[in-house]
Amino acid sequence: MRRHFRFVALWLGLTGALVAAESPTARVIVVSGAVGDPEFAPDFDAQLEAWTKTCASAGARLSVVGREGDGVTPADRDRLREAIAAEPREGTAELWLVLLGHGTFDGREAKLNLRGPDLSAAELGEWLKPFSRPVAVVHTTSSSAPFIAKIAAPGRVIVSATRSGNEQNYTRFGKYFAEALADPASDLDHDGQVSLLESFLSAANRTAEFYKTEGRLATEHPLVEDNGDGLGTPPDWFRGVLAVKRASDGAAVDGTRAHQLHLVRSAAEQALSSEARARRDDLERRLADLRSRKAKLAEEAYFKELEAILLALAEVYQGR
Repeated sequence: MRRHFRFVALWLGLTGALVAAESPTARVIVVSGAVGDPEFAPDFDAQLEAWTKTCASAGARLSVVGREGDGVTPADRDRLREAIAAEPREGTAELWLVLLGHGTFDGREAKLNLRGPDLSAAELGEWLKPFSRPVAVVHTTSSSAPFIAKIAAPGRVIVSATRSGNEQNYTRFGKYFAEALADPASDLDHDGQVSLLESFLSAANRTAEFYKTEGRLATEHPLVEDNGDGLGTPPDWFRGVLAVKRASDGAAVDGTRAHQLHLVRSAAEQALSSEARARRDDLERRLADLRSRKAKLAEEAYFKELEAILLALAEVYQGR
């Protein structure tokens, strides 16, 4: 036990100089789908405004598809395909794809409603297939869950507003997610920045509170997927930013990678070079995997592996 406390003290006491460097600029593409009923337009506008402000604060490059006047040529689906095709497939700069609006599901295929032809989950999966750079897809519409299986990939983070394609009512989750990104109250681990996971958890909590306050049956249940298995994890599996529940079939839970993506980074995070951040992120994933295997390991083996990871993390923060 004393050895365990020594490791914790080592981790908490890391104070080495960070490696200052220019970080690649994140790219954010917001797709604002067909409004449909005019009553939803103010909600779309509020979400777009929140994303615009957050991107400005983050210094991220923002593009918007779907908010121009009627009769835009080419169609929004084609404009999105062109925007994605123009992005580098590799590198360390994050690509955030945000889908707002209404979704549908016919029992086989989920789609995002756009002006002109709709966007199917299968199409988006094909467009994103060549990408190995960090990609986050925040899909905030009804019937968004089936997109997860179609676009999941190792290292990719996906958020859906629903847990199935059959949750087809209008969703509130997107508004709360956009607001949470810049809300200090969403910073669950108090590190001075809000991760994608923290925004997901905050938005999920506010969504559940909305239905409770309104005395209505919840018609949306968000999921986060970041380990590539295409399954997703619900918010009530987390305590703070750690997943504390395990699937009965042994499937891996999500959350570690989602907690490593920050659109608005703290000063300490900005001071890390992209190489140091990639090394740190890999070590954190190894730490999460070790934690999940703790019950199956002998105590000595567990602490030996833990020590190696923590020492490597110390070297990252000391700039070695």
